[in-house]
Amino acid sequence: MDDADLPRPRGDAASKLAGEPLESYSVDELNVRIQLCEAEVVRIVAHRDKAKAHRVAADALFGKSSPGRP
Repeated sequence: MDDADLPRPRGDAASKLAGEPLESYSVDELNVRIQLCEAEVVRIVAHRDKAKAHRVAADALFGKSSPGRP
């Protein structure tokens, strides 16, 4: 079974991450965390842009329907 077949966990991981206390992290650990977060933002933006391009291509191929019409 592929991970894509599994249900997504409930809750927003970004919100949970944003609410985590940071007091116990060292400066070096915070720098690593920032790098990981920045890399994740780049990954998310790339995926969003790919999804938008896919949607534009599908709309161009099949024609975009009007709101409220199939």
